[in-house]
Amino acid sequence: MSEWDRERVLVTGGASFIGSHLVEDLVDAGATVRVADDFSSGTRENLAAVQEQVEVLEGDLKRQEFADTATRDIDTVFHLAADHGGRGYIANYPANCATNMALDNIVYETAVDNGVDRITFASSACTYPTDIQQEKRRLREDMVSFDERGGAYADEVYGWAKLMGERSLQAYHEQYGIDASVVRIFTAYGPRENETHAIIALMAKAYAGQDPFQIWGDGEQTRNFTYVKDISRALRLAAENISDATPVNAGISRYVSINEVVDAIFDTLGWEPDQREYLTDKPVGVRHRAADTTRAAELLGWEPEYTLQDGIERTLDWYLDNRDPEYVAANLETLLHER
Repeated sequence: MSEWDRERVLVTGGASFIGSHLVEDLVDAGATVRVADDFSSGTRENLAAVQEQVEVLEGDLKRQEFADTATRDIDTVFHLAADHGGRGYIANYPANCATNMALDNIVYETAVDNGVDRITFASSACTYPTDIQQEKRRLREDMVSFDERGGAYADEVYGWAKLMGERSLQAYHEQYGIDASVVRIFTAYGPRENETHAIIALMAKAYAGQDPFQIWGDGEQTRNFTYVKDISRALRLAAENISDATPVNAGISRYVSINEVVDAIFDTLGWEPDQREYLTDKPVGVRHRAADTTRAAELLGWEPEYTLQDGIERTLDWYLDNRDPEYVAANLETLLHER
């Protein structure tokens, strides 16, 4: 019997890309799962595999009454709901991202009021100081500090909102004793992700036959692209093993350049453009990002299981099965910038 057998679990944003994978994993582990989502980016199709086994509530968690209903009769909350997107989205819609601060605190408050035992918060690598990510320096959790002057310097409004979500959850743990855990997610990708995120955006351009093939920046910026199933496993392990809101990274420690990802997509797809066009005026975020996973290994026994090639093959298979090339080609610019 797993720890999740008969556990009453709420996944906010559970119809989203990462959320839907987490929901499937929890159902498989025997949990009784409720999803709360406004379907602004998630879809009911994402839950197709478990639609008969989960309860789905549609509404806005920034509304106290809906959040109260969603958190009632729940043991564990996985809080993934957020207004978010890829680099283009968070650069162009900072006010939207700022609303996450209200969303987080309403979910925490209603969870405490309804006697929830534990909350796991899906945070982000965008909480890390941007000035230390111009060179290759793996990010450790203690590089963010709430106790030192200048200890925080997050990445755009989205990163600041996530950082405040972490601090607020710590405050609820301190004041009310609720068990809490925080997972800083690094550049997740996989099936069901949308085209505002880097790997899916590059797949969409290749699938549409874009030539010259456009790459934002010079292509040498790096990220630690982490397959979604590794992320969902980290979230579950954090809930099981951490109770004091200590943050842990969920990401790979290898620096992967955008050019490397593009080459892997072309190889897997069996297609390559005649020309590549580097758009150096586009938003690309920090220069380099990769995770130090020492704490996750020590506290969770977690390390990534999927290689980049494994993840790209699985993700591209899903994309080809679920997208029409003519539709992608006709709507490419909208897909790249809207949730």
